[in-house]
Amino acid sequence: MAAAPVIREPRHAPVAHVVRGGLVEGVHYGSVLVLGAEGEVLLDVGDTEAAFYPRSALKPVQAVAMVRAGLPLDGELLSLAAASHSGEEEHLDGVRRLLGEAGLTERDLRNVPDLPFGAEEREAWIRAGRTPSRLAQNCSGKHAAMLYTCRVNGWPLEDYLDPGHPLQRAIAATAEELTGQRIARVSVDGCGAPLFAVSLRGLARAAARLTTAPAGTAEARVADAMREHPETASGSTRDVAALMRAVPGLLAKDGFEGVQVAALPDGRAVALKVSDGADRARVPVAAAALEWAGVDGDALKGFTGTVLLGGGRPVGAVSAVPPLPAPGAAG
Repeated sequence: MAAAPVIREPRHAPVAHVVRGGLVEGVHYGSVLVLGAEGEVLLDVGDTEAAFYPRSALKPVQAVAMVRAGLPLDGELLSLAAASHSGEEEHLDGVRRLLGEAGLTERDLRNVPDLPFGAEEREAWIRAGRTPSRLAQNCSGKHAAMLYTCRVNGWPLEDYLDPGHPLQRAIAATAEELTGQRIARVSVDGCGAPLFAVSLRGLARAAARLTTAPAGTAEARVADAMREHPETASGSTRDVAALMRAVPGLLAKDGFEGVQVAALPDGRAVALKVSDGADRARVPVAAAALEWAGVDGDALKGFTGTVLLGGGRPVGAVSAVPPLPAPGAAG
């Protein structure tokens, strides 16, 4: 296993331009790594070796650790265990089912109360006069699965978020195994769960380990669940679900602060971090990285640029900048 990635201010590079009326109005910086099927580096932009927090992009790895520890899920509910869900009714019902199967309720959750992540769902929630809840928070599926895993193993429930808890130690060990490197630092994610700092190279390697794992393994079960139920892992109108639908066999997971990881069935993988956390840059940069990985550009047409409006009509776009556009693609 490799040493922990170095902790430093990341040496990010320009990855996306904000172009309005033919003028570069802004620049998004970040780092991008593309790995080939044998783990070879196809593209390395910015600082892909520095330690960073992958945020929710690490949820598939957390789900693998839980399945290894006996979490008895597959399919839709396992996808929900790795989800940053939008708070649609099917997501909330799924979390209730997870808790019910473990003999638990929403009161046992220790994630922070929040409004639904999806814009439409949030507005409907507020119109109905509802207040923030642990169930609605986008990580509630992961937290319900953590509690279920604790119940299966007879581990304490009250402190399941403590980094020293048996569950969190198991997750940390799995993260180190799949990324192939020691964890650089442990902090706390927005939902309250432990957050592990790795590198983009480690994150890409972990995603490839999931998509190339033998059938029936915990890695393959998580990858299959998310690919078969992309809307459960995110939301029916979310870009990450649309990306998995557009690219056959793709496993993709986003994370707060401009993080994206994706891997193909043969092990080709991409991982990226947009420095300022902008989603409007994450999507086109991810599409450009996937094209570098060999994904057909036709499948990515709907993801290559975030449209900018002026007076209600398109006047520009946020798009990836060289060297990100794949060889032969329009710059």
